[in-house]
Amino acid sequence: MARFATIKIPAELFAPAESSRYEGLFDLGTLHAGSDEYRFSDPVAWEVDVTNTGEALLVSGRASGCAVVDCARCLDEVEFDLEGEIEGYFLIGSEQDGVEGLDDDEFDVLPANHEIDLVPLIEAALLVEVPFVPLCRDDCAGLCPNCGANLNEGDCGCGGDAAVREFDEAANPFSVLKRIDLG
Repeated sequence: MARFATIKIPAELFAPAESSRYEGLFDLGTLHAGSDEYRFSDPVAWEVDVTNTGEALLVSGRASGCAVVDCARCLDEVEFDLEGEIEGYFLIGSEQDGVEGLDDDEFDVLPANHEIDLVPLIEAALLVEVPFVPLCRDDCAGLCPNCGANLNEGDCGCGGDAAVREFDEAANPFSVLKRIDLG
């Protein structure tokens, strides 16, 4: 499967108010979100409607796929079903300076070959849907800071619980108040 997703705009779509639907599969491979790497073993499905608004082509639709990423706490793999909204606005004719009410980064100019590359639109649609901190579950206990055992599987027995408490106290700026003798 190709690492690109392009659509060729036919001549009939250059008439105002015309619209066409396109769909396909795209081998995204990986998607980077900060330090997290979302891996897609199966292709991402996409579908878009391209509508001529008179001065531009409006591209709108959906992209969906299943991604695997490492849990931020325990490093186990976790799956996320992602589905995002595809949106793009392509000016017809390179002589146009812009569109009133839109910033320069909110539209592109339709290339001279009349092909629209959907890859950046698909990636942006899915990036919006990834969790800020990917976790295998909300109460993930993470790894023991002492021996590295996965604490979701039970107590590691290395005495790392004290290390976890010390770590939690060090992360809490108010923990020093526990040591104040008020008596």
